[in-house]
Amino acid sequence: MFREGESGGARDGGTKGAGARGDGGTKGAGARGDSGTKGAGAGGDSGTRDSGSAGAGTRDSGSEDAGARAAELLRHAVGYALGTAQPVTPALLHRPTPCTEWDLGGLMAHLDDSLAALHEGFAQGTVALHPPPVPEAAGGRRGPDPAAAFRRRAARLLGAWAAARQSRRPIVVADAPLTATALALTGAVELAVHGWDIARATGRADRAIPAPLAARLLPVARQLVPHEGARRPLFAPRVPVAPNAPPGDRLLGFLGRDPAQDR
Repeated sequence: MFREGESGGARDGGTKGAGARGDGGTKGAGARGDSGTKGAGAGGDSGTRDSGSAGAGTRDSGSEDAGARAAELLRHAVGYALGTAQPVTPALLHRPTPCTEWDLGGLMAHLDDSLAALHEGFAQGTVALHPPPVPEAAGGRRGPDPAAAFRRRAARLLGAWAAARQSRRPIVVADAPLTATALALTGAVELAVHGWDIARATGRADRAIPAPLAARLLPVARQLVPHEGARRPLFAPRVPVAPNAPPGDRLLGFLGRDPAQDR
């Protein structure tokens, strides 16, 4: 969802703007080519301004609090996605997912690139719109065990994020500067929602997005899709859910997924 040239699903199941390079469903939530990362901050973060800060370079209590909240959300989203990916084996990679253009192998490869894009942003201060080529000899992005690759990327990502929080430098995505906090929040949405996709693909309908995590990601998702006209071509249409539905169902429905799928 951060780079160009990616597609997948409910138009990526609805997170294509949330993820990594040009990812059509969470494309406002992610990295490469992600025009939706503007405004993906902690409660109203527009561009490089963190929620509660006067600007990307200002260290005040609001900015520090926003960074701490983003760190917590990213950590929990990574943990949830890692948990849902644990049962993924090479034998399951052909299974369909809620992202209709990707089977499980394709989704895992996409997540691998999403993590790579996030790491690139945190470590280098910029996200390329296109992922670097992966030699066929290395198995391409659909290597023999993408779940293991996902686990390795996730560990590296959290380390890079910790360093990026301290530097406070803006991160450039598609020529648009944004804060590390905004990118972390976008990544948290991407990882949580695609974690749910993995759970559905592996038959673990019981692995819902944790309610506290989903409740805190809902405002971020609304920043990524501020109005219905901002959905196409990045996000799928909203799926109606009951107003009193669990936070996870409301997050999924807002981002174009049917939370009742395969229950």
